[in-house]
Amino acid sequence: MVGMKGRPLRRIVEWLTVVAITGSGPAAAWAQERSWEWRWEVHPMWWMMGAWGIGMLLFMLIFWGLVIAGAIVGLRWFFRPGLRVEQDAAVAILRERYARGDIGKEEFEAKLRDLRG
Repeated sequence: MVGMKGRPLRRIVEWLTVVAITGSGPAAAWAQERSWEWRWEVHPMWWMMGAWGIGMLLFMLIFWGLVIAGAIVGLRWFFRPGLRVEQDAAVAILRERYARGDIGKEEFEAKLRDLRG
């Protein structure tokens, strides 16, 4: 235990040195040369260049268009003002007079047409 005092710090320094020299690991892999020639046939996404790729692009655009349109419609519905039924005071008085029997049906309908104009 006597000689262990500086060892953990020394290991950290050694590890940091290795990381700094190798370029944090992936640099060695990036520097390697490919052993095969690159062609569309060996590309993992070669099928994306044909009609299937165009179809997938269109479906993606339709999907995101629907998502965005749905979000807009949902937000507009959520933040819309409540359905307020604002009655005109004159129409309310006219209905009260008709309910009490002060005016007849023909007079009520004529005045209601005049008020709604």
